[in-house]
Amino acid sequence: MLKVDKLNQFYGGSHILRDVSFEAPVGEVTCVLGRNGVGKSTLLKCLMGQIPARSGQVSWQGEDLTRRAPHQRVQRGIAYVPQGREIFARLSVEENLKMGLARFGGRAGREIPDSVYQMFPVLREMKHRRGGDLSGGQQQQLAIGRALVSQPSLLILDEPTEGIQPSIIKEIGEVIKSLAARGDMAILLVEQYYDFAEALADRYVVMARGEVVKAGRGADMPADGVRDLLAI
Repeated sequence: MLKVDKLNQFYGGSHILRDVSFEAPVGEVTCVLGRNGVGKSTLLKCLMGQIPARSGQVSWQGEDLTRRAPHQRVQRGIAYVPQGREIFARLSVEENLKMGLARFGGRAGREIPDSVYQMFPVLREMKHRRGGDLSGGQQQQLAIGRALVSQPSLLILDEPTEGIQPSIIKEIGEVIKSLAARGDMAILLVEQYYDFAEALADRYVVMARGEVVKAGRGADMPADGVRDLLAI
Protein backbone atom coordinates (compact mmCIF):
# COMPACT_ATOMS: atom_id res chain seq x y z
CA MET A 1 0.00 0.00 0.00
CA LEU A 2 0.88 3.67 -0.16
CA LYS A 3 1.65 4.99 3.30
CA VAL A 4 2.01 8.69 4.08
CA ASP A 5 3.30 9.44 7.55
CA LYS A 6 3.40 12.93 9.14
CA LEU A 7 4.19 14.74 5.88
CA ASN A 8 5.04 18.44 6.21
CA GLN A 9 5.71 21.07 3.55
CA PHE A 10 6.14 24.85 3.54
CA TYR A 11 5.99 27.62 0.93
CA GLY A 12 8.07 30.44 2.34
CA GLY A 13 6.68 31.00 5.81
CA SER A 14 3.37 29.27 5.09
CA HIS A 15 2.86 25.78 6.51
CA ILE A 16 1.07 24.06 3.59
CA LEU A 17 1.01 20.42 4.74
CA ARG A 18 0.71 19.71 8.45
CA ASP A 19 1.54 16.18 9.62
CA VAL A 20 -0.54 14.60 6.85
CA SER A 21 -0.94 10.85 7.37
CA PHE A 22 -3.09 8.24 5.59
CA GLU A 23 -2.89 4.92 3.75
CA ALA A 24 -4.07 3.87 0.28
CA PRO A 25 -4.24 0.06 -0.12
CA VAL A 26 -4.00 -1.87 -3.38
CA GLY A 27 -7.41 -2.82 -4.74
CA GLU A 28 -9.13 0.26 -3.32
CA VAL A 29 -9.95 3.82 -4.33
CA THR A 30 -8.82 6.34 -1.72
CA CYS A 31 -10.34 9.80 -2.21
CA VAL A 32 -8.73 12.95 -0.84
CA LEU A 33 -11.28 15.74 -0.61
CA GLY A 34 -11.11 19.39 0.33
CA ARG A 35 -11.76 22.89 -0.91
CA ASN A 36 -9.34 24.85 -3.08
CA GLY A 37 -6.14 25.87 -1.35
CA VAL A 38 -6.08 23.21 1.37
CA GLY A 39 -2.90 21.57 0.05
CA LYS A 40 -4.24 18.68 -2.06
CA SER A 41 -2.14 19.34 -5.17
CA THR A 42 0.92 20.07 -3.04
CA LEU A 43 0.41 16.71 -1.37
CA LEU A 44 0.41 14.92 -4.72
CA LYS A 45 3.52 16.74 -5.91
CA CYS A 46 5.26 15.60 -2.72
CA LEU A 47 4.11 12.03 -3.36
CA MET A 48 5.61 12.20 -6.86
CA GLY A 49 8.85 13.85 -5.72
CA GLN A 50 8.21 17.04 -7.69
CA ILE A 51 8.44 18.92 -4.40
CA PRO A 52 10.69 17.56 -1.64
CA ALA A 53 8.92 16.94 1.66
CA ARG A 54 10.24 19.06 4.53
CA SER A 55 9.66 16.17 6.91
CA GLY A 56 7.72 12.93 7.18
CA GLN A 57 7.78 9.79 5.06
CA VAL A 58 6.24 8.46 1.85
CA SER A 59 6.46 4.69 1.37
CA TRP A 60 5.11 2.42 -1.34
CA GLN A 61 4.93 -1.36 -0.94
CA GLY A 62 7.16 -1.05 2.12
CA GLU A 63 9.91 0.97 0.38
CA ASP A 64 10.75 4.48 1.59
CA LEU A 65 10.46 6.80 -1.42
CA THR A 66 10.68 10.09 0.44
CA ARG A 67 14.04 11.09 -1.10
CA ARG A 68 13.56 9.37 -4.45
CA ALA A 69 13.46 11.38 -7.68
CA PRO A 70 10.23 11.47 -9.74
CA HIS A 71 11.57 9.11 -12.43
CA GLN A 72 12.55 6.60 -9.73
CA ARG A 73 8.99 6.65 -8.41
CA VAL A 74 7.68 6.04 -11.92
CA GLN A 75 10.01 3.05 -12.18
CA ARG A 76 8.41 1.72 -8.98
CA GLY A 77 5.04 1.63 -10.76
CA ILE A 78 3.57 5.01 -9.78
CA ALA A 79 1.68 7.05 -12.40
CA TYR A 80 0.37 10.59 -11.97
CA VAL A 81 -2.35 12.46 -13.87
CA PRO A 82 -1.87 16.12 -12.92
CA GLN A 83 -4.54 18.75 -12.58
CA GLY A 84 -4.95 20.45 -15.95
CA ARG A 85 -3.97 17.28 -17.85
CA GLU A 86 -0.63 18.60 -19.23
CA ILE A 87 -0.73 16.68 -22.48
CA PHE A 88 1.59 17.54 -25.37
CA ALA A 89 -0.66 19.63 -27.61
CA ARG A 90 1.54 19.41 -30.74
CA LEU A 91 2.03 15.65 -30.55
CA SER A 92 -0.51 13.17 -31.85
CA VAL A 93 -2.70 11.16 -29.49
CA GLU A 94 -0.59 8.08 -30.25
CA GLU A 95 2.66 9.96 -29.56
CA ASN A 96 1.26 11.25 -26.26
CA LEU A 97 0.37 7.71 -25.24
CA LYS A 98 3.83 6.45 -26.14
CA MET A 99 5.28 8.88 -23.60
CA GLY A 100 3.85 6.54 -20.98
CA LEU A 101 6.08 3.72 -22.27
CA ALA A 102 9.27 5.44 -21.12
CA ARG A 103 9.72 3.09 -18.14
CA PHE A 104 9.94 0.04 -20.40
CA GLY A 105 12.61 -1.23 -22.76
CA GLY A 106 12.49 -3.43 -25.84
CA ARG A 107 9.19 -4.26 -27.52
CA ALA A 108 7.20 -3.27 -24.43
CA GLY A 109 8.58 0.24 -24.86
CA ARG A 110 7.09 0.57 -28.35
CA GLU A 111 3.58 -0.88 -28.22
CA ILE A 112 0.58 0.76 -26.59
CA PRO A 113 -1.47 -1.84 -24.68
CA ASP A 114 -4.77 -2.48 -26.43
CA SER A 115 -6.50 -2.33 -23.04
CA VAL A 116 -6.03 1.45 -23.03
CA TYR A 117 -7.89 1.78 -26.33
CA GLN A 118 -10.60 -0.52 -25.01
CA MET A 119 -11.11 1.73 -21.99
CA PHE A 120 -11.10 4.90 -24.09
CA PRO A 121 -12.22 4.01 -27.65
CA VAL A 122 -12.08 7.67 -28.71
CA LEU A 123 -8.29 7.55 -28.38
CA ARG A 124 -8.09 4.83 -31.01
CA GLU A 125 -10.41 6.79 -33.31
CA MET A 126 -8.30 9.94 -32.91
CA LYS A 127 -4.83 8.48 -32.49
CA HIS A 128 -3.45 10.46 -35.44
CA ARG A 129 -5.01 13.76 -34.32
CA ARG A 130 -2.96 16.29 -32.41
CA GLY A 131 -3.60 16.32 -28.69
CA GLY A 132 -4.39 20.02 -28.80
CA ASP A 133 -7.26 19.38 -31.21
CA LEU A 134 -9.15 17.25 -28.71
CA SER A 135 -11.90 18.55 -26.44
CA GLY A 136 -11.16 19.06 -22.76
CA GLY A 137 -12.85 15.79 -21.86
CA GLN A 138 -10.98 13.88 -24.54
CA GLN A 139 -7.71 15.39 -23.35
CA GLN A 140 -8.49 14.15 -19.85
CA GLN A 141 -9.07 10.66 -21.23
CA LEU A 142 -5.75 10.97 -23.06
CA ALA A 143 -3.95 12.02 -19.87
CA ILE A 144 -5.38 9.04 -17.98
CA GLY A 145 -4.61 6.72 -20.88
CA ARG A 146 -1.01 7.94 -20.97
CA ALA A 147 -0.69 7.10 -17.27
CA LEU A 148 -2.22 3.65 -17.76
CA VAL A 149 0.17 2.84 -20.61
CA SER A 150 2.93 2.65 -17.97
CA GLN A 151 0.96 -0.22 -16.35
CA PRO A 152 1.08 1.33 -12.87
CA SER A 153 0.37 -0.36 -9.58
CA LEU A 154 -0.42 3.05 -8.03
CA LEU A 155 -2.48 5.56 -10.04
CA ILE A 156 -2.72 9.13 -8.73
CA LEU A 157 -5.42 11.39 -10.21
CA ASP A 158 -5.66 15.11 -9.45
CA GLU A 159 -9.25 16.35 -9.96
CA PRO A 160 -10.02 14.43 -13.17
CA THR A 161 -13.56 15.89 -13.34
CA GLU A 162 -12.44 19.52 -13.46
CA GLY A 163 -13.98 21.29 -16.45
CA ILE A 164 -15.25 18.03 -17.98
CA GLN A 165 -18.69 17.42 -19.48
CA PRO A 166 -20.96 15.02 -17.51
CA SER A 167 -20.92 12.24 -20.12
CA ILE A 168 -17.13 11.95 -19.96
CA ILE A 169 -17.14 12.24 -16.16
CA LYS A 170 -19.36 9.14 -16.17
CA GLU A 171 -16.96 7.31 -18.52
CA ILE A 172 -13.97 8.19 -16.36
CA GLY A 173 -15.83 6.98 -13.27
CA GLU A 174 -16.54 3.63 -14.94
CA VAL A 175 -12.86 3.24 -15.89
CA ILE A 176 -11.77 3.95 -12.30
CA LYS A 177 -14.28 1.38 -11.01
CA SER A 178 -13.03 -1.26 -13.44
CA LEU A 179 -9.39 -0.60 -12.54
CA ALA A 180 -10.14 -0.91 -8.82
CA ALA A 181 -12.11 -4.11 -9.40
CA ARG A 182 -9.03 -5.79 -10.88
CA GLY A 183 -7.51 -5.76 -7.39
CA ASP A 184 -3.91 -5.11 -8.49
CA MET A 185 -3.81 -1.32 -8.34
CA ALA A 186 -4.09 1.33 -5.63
CA ILE A 187 -5.94 4.44 -6.82
CA LEU A 188 -5.52 7.79 -5.09
CA LEU A 189 -8.12 10.28 -6.29
CA VAL A 190 -8.06 13.95 -5.33
CA GLU A 191 -11.48 15.45 -5.95
CA GLN A 192 -13.74 18.40 -5.08
CA TYR A 193 -16.86 16.92 -6.69
CA TYR A 194 -18.47 15.14 -3.74
CA ASP A 195 -20.93 12.93 -5.65
CA PHE A 196 -18.18 11.58 -7.93
CA ALA A 197 -15.96 10.80 -4.95
CA GLU A 198 -18.75 9.17 -2.92
CA ALA A 199 -19.63 6.87 -5.82
CA LEU A 200 -16.06 5.60 -6.07
CA ALA A 201 -14.43 5.82 -2.65
CA ASP A 202 -13.50 2.77 -0.62
CA ARG A 203 -11.75 5.16 1.77
CA TYR A 204 -11.86 8.92 2.13
CA VAL A 205 -9.59 11.58 3.58
CA VAL A 206 -10.79 15.17 4.12
CA MET A 207 -8.22 17.97 4.27
CA ALA A 208 -8.63 21.51 5.59
CA ARG A 209 -5.92 24.11 6.22
CA GLY A 210 -3.24 21.63 5.21
CA GLU A 211 -4.17 18.83 7.59
CA VAL A 212 -6.38 15.76 7.67
CA VAL A 213 -9.54 16.63 9.59
CA LYS A 214 -11.51 13.44 8.99
CA ALA A 215 -10.97 10.01 7.41
CA GLY A 216 -12.97 6.82 7.12
CA ARG A 217 -14.65 4.31 4.86
CA GLY A 218 -16.29 5.51 1.67
CA ALA A 219 -19.60 3.92 2.59
CA ASP A 220 -19.71 6.11 5.70
CA MET A 221 -19.25 9.45 3.89
CA PRO A 222 -22.94 10.50 4.13
CA ALA A 223 -23.23 9.56 7.82
CA ASP A 224 -19.90 11.21 8.60
CA GLY A 225 -21.10 14.53 7.18
CA VAL A 226 -18.33 14.77 4.59
CA ARG A 227 -20.42 16.91 2.23
CA ASP A 228 -20.87 19.49 5.00
CA LEU A 229 -17.13 19.49 5.74
CA LEU A 230 -16.42 20.48 2.14
CA ALA A 231 -18.70 23.50 2.50
CA ILE A 232 -16.84 24.90 5.52
